[in-house]
Amino acid sequence: MLVIGSNMAKMKPWVRIPIDIVQETYVLVREGDGLTIKGNKIGWVSWNEDSTFKDISDEIEIGRSLLVDPHRLSYTWLTTVIIEILDTNQNYIKFRTSNSVYKLTKLA
Repeated sequence: MLVIGSNMAKMKPWVRIPIDIVQETYVLVREGDGLTIKGNKIGWVSWNEDSTFKDISDEIEIGRSLLVDPHRLSYTWLTTVIIEILDTNQNYIKFRTSNSVYKLTKLA
């Protein structure tokens, strides 16, 4: 049984709890409606001919989809298949999927 009055005197008024604050590394913006997705990790998904998952890569390629923040059983965003790479730079990639145009920026 916890008696609050007797334990309160022993507690320190400020307790520091170390936590990792994860800042977003990537920003994905969809042209047209400005939908903005922020994430810490990305991957480029390859598909089998029957549209099932094949593998995930670190490199963009036509025929792959962008996966933002992949987790064990979920993810933040998955684009449709990339049909054209429009522009690349050291910090961003602009690409067209089968139904949208996206700009992916890597933050410093």
